[in-house]
Order: sequence, then C-alpha cells, then structure tokens
Amino acid sequence: MKSVPIAQLVKEFNLSNFLPEIDYSEMSLSLSDINRPALQLTGFFEEFEPHRLQVIGLVEHAYLSHLPEDLRKERIKAVYDAGIPCLVLCRDLAPYPEMLTFSCINKIPLFGCATPTTELIGELIKWLKVQLAPQINMHGVLVDIYGEGVLITGDSGIGKSEAALELVKRGHRLVADDAVEIKKVSAQTLIGTAPEVIRYFIELRGIGIIDVRQMFGVEAVKMTQNIDLVINLEIWDDKSEYDRLGLDENYMDILGNKIVTHSIPIRPGRNIAMICEAAAVNHRQKKMGYNSAKILNERILANIQSR
Repeated sequence: MKSVPIAQLVKEFNLSNFLPEIDYSEMSLSLSDINRPALQLTGFFEEFEPHRLQVIGLVEHAYLSHLPEDLRKERIKAVYDAGIPCLVLCRDLAPYPEMLTFSCINKIPLFGCATPTTELIGELIKWLKVQLAPQINMHGVLVDIYGEGVLITGDSGIGKSEAALELVKRGHRLVADDAVEIKKVSAQTLIGTAPEVIRYFIELRGIGIIDVRQMFGVEAVKMTQNIDLVINLEIWDDKSEYDRLGLDENYMDILGNKIVTHSIPIRPGRNIAMICEAAAVNHRQKKMGYNSAKILNERILANIQSR
C-alpha cells in the first residue's frame, strides 16, 4: 500500500505544529479520504475509519465548547484511542487542553491552519489522491499538444524522441521522454510526469542528451499532463490494413482507464510531428462534438440515397 509522509503534508499545506516534541518524521498516511469526526464526538463510532486524516472545523469545535468538561474529555479520548494518524484544526482554532493531553499520551501529531475547513478538505483530498494514486511506468514520450496530452509509444529507436523534439520546435511542450510515470487519479483521469532524474531531457541517437528546458526555455516544458490520447508508432507493413476513415475508435487500457489510441505506420517521408498535431486537434474536435469521419460518412450515404 502506498503512503505519503505526514512531514510532506505539513510542508505542502504549511501546517503549524502545536506539539513540536512529537516526532512524526516516520509517520505517514495511506488513505486519500478525509474525515470530520462530528459524529464521533457525539459518541457514534459505527463505520468510523480511524486511519483517515481527521479535520476539525468550526462546527465540531463549537460543539465541544458546549459539552461538560468530563464529557468533552471522554469524547476526545475516544477519538484518539481509535488510532487516528493526526488531527488538524482549521480557521486558526485553538486546541482544547484535552487534545494536547491525549496527543502527547498517544504520540499523535496535532496541527493547525488558517484555511477554511471546506477549502482545506477539498485541497487535501485532491493532493492525497495524486500522491496515493496507483502508478505504472511506461516506455514512451509524453507531449502537451494544443492542451491535449499525447503519449507517443512504439519500439525503441522508431523515432519517438525525434518526433517530440520536432513538436517542441513547433511550440508544444515536453513532459517526459523515454520513461513516463502514469498515475490514475480518478476513473476518468490519468496524469503523466517524468522521473525526476531525467526530467526535461531528451535522448537523440547519434547526438546524445539534450536539455530541452535549457535549449528552448521553460515555455517548452511542463511538469505534469493529463493523458488524453495515445499514438503508437509502428514500422509500415504493406501487408497490414490501416484505418483510413477513423469511424471506429481503438483504445489502450492503462490502469483500468481506456485511452483512445491511433496506430501510425512509419516510413520515410512521413512527418510524424505534423501527424501528431493533426491527431491531437482531431481528438479535441471529437470531444467538442465534431467528428469529421462521421460527417463524411453521412455525406456519402446521403449522396448514394439521392441517386
């Protein structure tokens, strides 16, 4: 099971630490869901998931202020005893003495921030889903073409990196070359990035390594990109039948998500960068409701019927 260090969470969201004496350097979170323990503070623990990050907002804090001291102590103790990973108070709320006490006893970090509760929870969930998302590494090149994330795949040496370099020269942005780290952040969304050690570098056989950011500037690169389309390059085979209309979509399964895939045959004289551009624009048109292949097919059928 993947996990994200609590120390990374604290740094990312600039959380203040109420108890610096508690060492959380080895602690981590393994769930992307967040819980506001409102029902638990009333004494209801059925279906409670204690391993989620616990966030207390104004409502929970105000409810605790209306409880008798003994009952408040009992309810807070029950939440801590359940084994929560850490507790965050929003809106610069002050922790109750019982929170400080049971945080120290159970060695559970207690943090605070000025962010409104709903806003913080939304950002936390989005960030944790990316950090804890299922991930695979694929051999290929990822480029942002007109806002569409195009993953170029194919056998080693077929020309993926050369196509990426040409696309960069044409004003598009490189995300990853050779190895692409792909995360599934939702049932509809895959996000790709480059391993940090090779980020923004392209390998060109016969030349060597090129630093795209240094050569073309920061506008030629991008840190992450949604994957919208796969273009698979393959050597031209005269015996193979290639799709010439595009009426039917082919898909590649990546981490359970189906991504539209085009197989592009390669032979001398074909401008791969231009083909990738055309594929990206055509894919974008389809998402906006215009399918040129269907329009042509309808015209042909209408012409046949009119005779």
